Amino acid sequence: MKPKIERDTVSRLHPMMLVGTGSDVGKSILATAFCRIFRQDGYRPAPFKAQNMALNSFATPEGLEIGRAQAVQAEAAGIPCHTDMNPLLLKPLSDHTSQVVLNGRPIGNRSAYDYFRREGREALRQEVCAAYDRLAARYNPIVLEGAGSISEINLRDTDLVNMPMAAHAGADVFLVGDIDRGGVFASLYGSMALLRPEERHLIKGIFVNKFRGDLRLFESGARMLEDLCGVPVLGVIPYYKDIIIEEEDSVSLTAKSMEAQRGKVNVAVVLLRHLSNFTDFNSLEQDPRVHLFYTNNTQELSKADIIILPGSKNTMGDLVELRRNGVAGAILRAKREGATVLGICGGYQMMGREIFDPEHVEGDTECLPGLGILPVCTRMTKNKVTRQIRFRLMCADKQVEMEGYEIHMGVTTPDKGEPISPLACLADGTEDGYMVNNRCMGTYLHGILDNQPFVDFLLAPYMEKAKERSSFDYRAFKEEQYDKLAAHVRAHANIPLLYNILTTGSL
Repeated sequence: MKPKIERDTVSRLHPMMLVGTGSDVGKSILATAFCRIFRQDGYRPAPFKAQNMALNSFATPEGLEIGRAQAVQAEAAGIPCHTDMNPLLLKPLSDHTSQVVLNGRPIGNRSAYDYFRREGREALRQEVCAAYDRLAARYNPIVLEGAGSISEINLRDTDLVNMPMAAHAGADVFLVGDIDRGGVFASLYGSMALLRPEERHLIKGIFVNKFRGDLRLFESGARMLEDLCGVPVLGVIPYYKDIIIEEEDSVSLTAKSMEAQRGKVNVAVVLLRHLSNFTDFNSLEQDPRVHLFYTNNTQELSKADIIILPGSKNTMGDLVELRRNGVAGAILRAKREGATVLGICGGYQMMGREIFDPEHVEGDTECLPGLGILPVCTRMTKNKVTRQIRFRLMCADKQVEMEGYEIHMGVTTPDKGEPISPLACLADGTEDGYMVNNRCMGTYLHGILDNQPFVDFLLAPYMEKAKERSSFDYRAFKEEQYDKLAAHVRAHANIPLLYNILTTGSL
């Protein structure tokens, strides 16, 4: 880790904005890296993305909702996350409709067509610009992130997140291209060529991301890009596999669907169609005692020691799908044969006896039988609960305080005549979840698996089969990964030139 410089020895920097030639070129990861680099160098950076689209969200300390990527970037910057870092969040409900979350609170559902119409866009623009201004008054530098491609010229007039945001912030903008997918020259040059002259003037450099092979082979390519685009290539960042940073999108989860392994506790996360908050399971994925895989294959589920039903953006729809594809039956069989079943948020709701939706929060179905694994019932509500939580396990011998967060609609209570048996006692004196025994439980607490004591409790019945017995500190692991990412980017980026640009605005 680079030694930290005292903040009063460094100058104030311009905002830095990372934009892309397309989606998934690595903007979020580079933003995370620079948040950590600036922190190491004595600054007090903060991330900002005006508009994000993701099911993977997080609750701020104030109990409001933002995209998970900005929460990760804030963690890399060493500061608490805040809705000003992501004032506008779109949570997809279908291919055409999203829940719109403004300044941390849902304001309704909108179709893509309605959302991108000009009517009402200026009001949203004012909101995101105001959020940026508040953030910039507290932190420096702001590391802004664009969304998708900067060259979607058909959406230019309604764009809130890319070049109009850069202009408002007065940011020095850096264009990111993904060389691994091919066509990096055309995508970078074409993206620049499609910008208006005043927008092109804001671009101060290029990052070529995800390079594989000998970097010397691209030296002439970098010079060609500089000649074509008229700005310097500030870095050619190699592809990496040994640095683990939480991902925003769940597109890679199916690649983690694998057979059970000997010598480890096999944990299967049920692959739901509307799965949300999949980062709940990152800690288990890195735990050397665990083999984690995602699946909706009934044969693979039968080989798991622990089955986790995750959160869902459409609990009742996913529950219907689990019955249709046979996964519901496979979960019940596995439980009868001794497997642990844990439900988190929507998964907890599915484990109960019934789900009621009289207000049609999720659709037209007003009542649906659950899996019947837990003696609880859920009533869907229009009010959304978002909050960070400190809690203790009711069943633990050693009462260690842990942390998690809630993002859900619905209230779950024991069925009539059933005993109260909560999993956790919350810091405010209320209770959460339901526990039948140490192999059958549910909770609303996202992030519960980031707590080493709970993971130790979950794995305890199976530790005789694990070769590795030591507990795993996920928080220390994440800090190590942020430092490794910063070192990786430092080694392949022209940091002195970057600082010169962010200080003077000139190339």
